[in-house]
Amino acid sequence: MDETEVRMTVNGTLWRARVEPRKTLADFLREDARLTGTHLGCEHGVCGACTVLLDGRAVRSCLMFAVQAAGHDVTTVEALADGDTLSPVQSAFQAEHGLQCGFCTPGFVVSVTDFLSRHPEPSDEEIRQALSGNICRCTGYQGIIRAVRRAAVDLEGAGS
Repeated sequence: MDETEVRMTVNGTLWRARVEPRKTLADFLREDARLTGTHLGCEHGVCGACTVLLDGRAVRSCLMFAVQAAGHDVTTVEALADGDTLSPVQSAFQAEHGLQCGFCTPGFVVSVTDFLSRHPEPSDEEIRQALSGNICRCTGYQGIIRAVRRAAVDLEGAGS
């Protein structure tokens, strides 16, 4: 199959690669960019484990082709921390026990990061609605909801 050259910025670094047109963004991130924090669960866009930010908005990387991301900025969970310092969302997930096995956590953290950037003072109903696109089989969601509430407060206090 013919390959197409793609160029995109991933976590602040310009990437150029030749890919098959049918290669998903998730596979590009994991295989070409070697960023394995983006997890593949259902590969149908239902579970949310593969969520990344595309130009600052949450998208399912399993539903996008890498060629569709060409010319865009992609942010994965790996870029949310500042070195060893976790982001407020990551810290809140840790403090509120919003994770257990951790498989779904990158997708939740990225989704919540986008959500809180647009809804800094969410209600519990808004949080539940925002999380409805991510599936966790371990936590029962209560720790995740507490983590979103805590991150919202922490972000407000940090002036973000």
